[in-house]
Amino acid sequence: MTSLTSTLPPKRKTRFKFDWIAYIYLFPALLILTVFHILPAFYAFWISTQGGRIRNFRFIGLDNYINALQAPEFWGSLQNTVFYVLGTVPITLALGLGVAYLLFQKIRGRGIYRVVYFMPHVISAVASAIVWAWVFNPTGGIANRFLGLFGIPDQKWLIESDGVIKLIGQGLGMTVPNWAQGPSLALVAVMIFSLWQALGFDVIIFLAGLTNINNELYEAGRIDGANGWQLFRYITIPLLAPTIFFLLVISIIGSFQAFNHIYTMNIAASQPLGGPLGTTRTVSIFMFDQLYNQNRAGYATSIAVLLSIVIFALTLIQFRFEPGRRGGGE
Repeated sequence: MTSLTSTLPPKRKTRFKFDWIAYIYLFPALLILTVFHILPAFYAFWISTQGGRIRNFRFIGLDNYINALQAPEFWGSLQNTVFYVLGTVPITLALGLGVAYLLFQKIRGRGIYRVVYFMPHVISAVASAIVWAWVFNPTGGIANRFLGLFGIPDQKWLIESDGVIKLIGQGLGMTVPNWAQGPSLALVAVMIFSLWQALGFDVIIFLAGLTNINNELYEAGRIDGANGWQLFRYITIPLLAPTIFFLLVISIIGSFQAFNHIYTMNIAASQPLGGPLGTTRTVSIFMFDQLYNQNRAGYATSIAVLLSIVIFALTLIQFRFEPGRRGGGE
């Protein structure tokens, strides 16, 4: 009896086809990535293994990393950075979604409102940070005048090192333990500026996401008797999940790298780099201080590498829970 395998057609040998045209088109982008991203990354790691001044480097291995991980200043700056991220990213996303949903409705002059909300994002961060430092001026600033309308005493804002929860507790006659004092009022002032500046970008991205939602889904929901909140909860939020995920990723990355406005507001408030008692010293500020003020290029670069690792790890975790991801590894 003839076996089944003998009746099958012979297998054809797969020939590898090298498409030169595709690689020719990819070469310019690959060259740019290599020169401006890949090679600098390896060079930065090499610098992080060096000690001494820039012109007199000497190889010290991983000593800079060990010193950074053992330094209380590094962990304090990382804590300030985490406070900054938690105090800006979730609030900005929530406000941005709410404002975008309102501006998506058929209201008069919504085009003007969109421009007004987006303007802070396109204004120079340094210039606007100087203005906001004046707003938070403890003597005559607009922020204290606004608080005065509600009978709240003047605050020191950018020169206040006490935690905001501790200050609220003092106002209510309560004693707050040290571990629960929260971020300093100076850092909260920086957060308020960040919320004002980043809100417009989130609003515009959310508006783009809302535009892609089919209006027939809302009409079908209304026919079924859904109210405004139910439409928002069961239609808008699920369909905006990819947009929310995108903004969450880039917002966390940007917040961990925040520098310009923190540096500018400290200088404008006549504070040392890092603010009062180092309470606005984020990792990027700490790295800048070690590089330019302490002239420790290798140590500063090791801090930059550690920050990159933290950002990379958080990004991987976020992509692990990406909306629409099916099963592990798919």
